Amino acid sequence: MRSALSYGRFRRRAAVPAVAGAALVALLLSGCGSDADGTEADGPASSAPAGESPTAEADEGDGDETPSEEPTEEETPAEPVVMDFGDETDQVRELQARLAQLGHFAAQPTGYYGDVTLGAVSEYQRAAGMEVSGVVFESTWAALTGETEAPGEQDLYPPQQILGYGDNSEQVRELQARLKQLDHFDENPTGYYGDVTAAAVRSYQQAAGLEATGTVFEDTWAALTAETETPGEEDMYPPVEIPEVEPAALDERCLTGRVLCISKTSSTLSWVIDGEVRMAVDVRFGAEQTPTREGEFEVYWKSRNHHSTLYDSPMPYAMFFDGGQAVHYSQDFAANGYNGASHGCVNVRDEGAIAALFDEVNEGDKVIVYW
Repeated sequence: MRSALSYGRFRRRAAVPAVAGAALVALLLSGCGSDADGTEADGPASSAPAGESPTAEADEGDGDETPSEEPTEEETPAEPVVMDFGDETDQVRELQARLAQLGHFAAQPTGYYGDVTLGAVSEYQRAAGMEVSGVVFESTWAALTGETEAPGEQDLYPPQQILGYGDNSEQVRELQARLKQLDHFDENPTGYYGDVTAAAVRSYQQAAGLEATGTVFEDTWAALTAETETPGEEDMYPPVEIPEVEPAALDERCLTGRVLCISKTSSTLSWVIDGEVRMAVDVRFGAEQTPTREGEFEVYWKSRNHHSTLYDSPMPYAMFFDGGQAVHYSQDFAANGYNGASHGCVNVRDEGAIAALFDEVNEGDKVIVYW
């Protein structure tokens, strides 16, 4: 561990001025030394006897007089700085790990003393009743080490996360294809890390003797890639066959105006203008616990690149019609068909069709969901 004294940096305690002469005291007490009308303030102007110039001796002398003593300062010993902003050492990594034990450092230790570490140190000092400086002085380090345990290797160098819930990328698609090789992922790769992928990762981790977190850390990714082959294009992008769709029998409410006419009986959506079907696509609905509501609604908001904050999942070409329920494209529906379900939305799997429909439909157009 690096010695605190090796830094050559110190904190100087506040200096206390010595008592000055009577003239200085008078000046401090009287402010600027004169009243508002220009007359002299109360009190003697100098300590010289009456009739003598206070500067007479200074004018006549040629340097033989003894100089007056300068005011002195009383100083407390300087306190060594152990760590400070900009440092990058193993001791900073230890500092971060110890602060994490007390809930003051939420990130992973890096060994670099930057803004995050400075803020964490400041928060620790505040909580400990110390002077808040963001600098680790000897007293700060002594207090921190006194109330924390020496961090272990895992604390100092925790495994790095590679992939996790909510990610949407090519690497997630590769993960899914590799898990499928080992029979831990039963569906077609989608590129989205949701509940199904997290469950598949946990299943693999249990089988591999790793901590079953459902998140892909370095050790999980290393083990998985070591025992699987690099997936090919068809493994990652299996062909998706989108069937031709016949329009369903229209509800009478769909016969006038501009309507998204959605039949739960046939699992189809028809785009209808004044009774004429302009487009038809197959759709899927919410699960039993999160059903898609039936009734007459209207499109109240469109969001081309929407992402659900509630379920942390992509909802492109979203056309909202009732609360959080919307018609939108679903990559999972495109890859896995009716093996899954939505959280209440109307999923469309034909991306080209929903993209064109998104451009056609206006806010205010009717939405009819019916049996």
